[in-house]
Amino acid sequence: MAASRLLVLIHVPGRGRSHAQPRASPRTTISTRRGKAGRRAGVDDGVTGLWILLGVLVLSAAAGFAHRARDGRVRASVPEDSLLPVLEQLGAQPGERATLLQFSSAFCAPCRATRRVLADVAELVPGVAHVEVDAEQHLDVVRRLGILKTPTTLVLDRDGVEVKRASGQPRKADVLAALGQAVP
Repeated sequence: MAASRLLVLIHVPGRGRSHAQPRASPRTTISTRRGKAGRRAGVDDGVTGLWILLGVLVLSAAAGFAHRARDGRVRASVPEDSLLPVLEQLGAQPGERATLLQFSSAFCAPCRATRRVLADVAELVPGVAHVEVDAEQHLDVVRRLGILKTPTTLVLDRDGVEVKRASGQPRKADVLAALGQAVP
């Protein structure tokens, strides 16, 4: 049995050299230094890690809720110049009363759902046109209008002035309410 014991070198502070001591098993703790409050130095009881984990979870949940609350919301826009020249540049015909200008991309799943919603609204409200623009092919327009994500929908009045804007997939009721402000 004595042959199976392990020899472990331990540095003893203050003596300047290491001493060989037999170790009974790998589970035996060699260090007996004590830190604050009688705990062993370097041993964490896990409470600090749990607080950090809880903090990260709370922050990521708050960020997720904030993102979800903003996504798809139709919000007011600052009136700028008419976007009729932009529609002309894109080769699109504006509606008689209003235009729903949607910026999308090829691999965007919410863009397909937004296309269906806006097409339904354009059929329901007479004089409203739905224009879909591929954001990847018209980067100059995307940058000029400040489009940051797809789908983004701009609600334009008959003069081509942006009245409302929705980033993300808007609800049908929100689009109809925005058209209520754009259509005289």
